[in-house]
Amino acid sequence: MIFPSNRVRILIATRPVDFRKGHDGLAALVKNELDQNPFTVTVFVFSPKRLDRLKLLYWDGSGAHSY
Repeated sequence: MIFPSNRVRILIATRPVDFRKGHDGLAALVKNELDQNPFTVTVFVFSPKRLDRLKLLYWDGSGAHSY
């Protein structure tokens, strides 16, 4: 369970991603494709092509977590 503060930004990726990617792969995608820093107080939201699931990437200061 993540409990973000009231200063959290939420960014939603508009292109589908491969859900076999773990948190390292998603962090690389955030840095290289979205041109954002994955180690900020931001929740990054990803979905596959079918739009039936979501993956969230969040840095809590001690490590990146994907849900």
